[in-house]
Amino acid sequence: MARFVVKWEYSADRDTRYAARPDHRAHLGALAERGIVLAAGPLADDTGGIVVFDAADADELQSHLDADPYTKAGVITKTTVSEWKPGLGAWLS
Repeated sequence: MARFVVKWEYSADRDTRYAARPDHRAHLGALAERGIVLAAGPLADDTGGIVVFDAADADELQSHLDADPYTKAGVITKTTVSEWKPGLGAWLS
């Protein structure tokens, strides 16, 4: 498995974002229950969000990103993906 940090930038259209938010959160919540989403949340300035994924590879990650309701609704204007190799942290096993 590989870990990926995904940073999203949101469009300025808050109405669309707020309408898609319950489905977006449900999607990420279901992935979290399966151990795929390790952490997720919006940036403090509400211009985007960060999600840490545990996925087999970049193709699997992309399938999760493509299925996200924010992606489908056009809320995401920019996605930055970085493979991450954490070395320290209280939640690492």
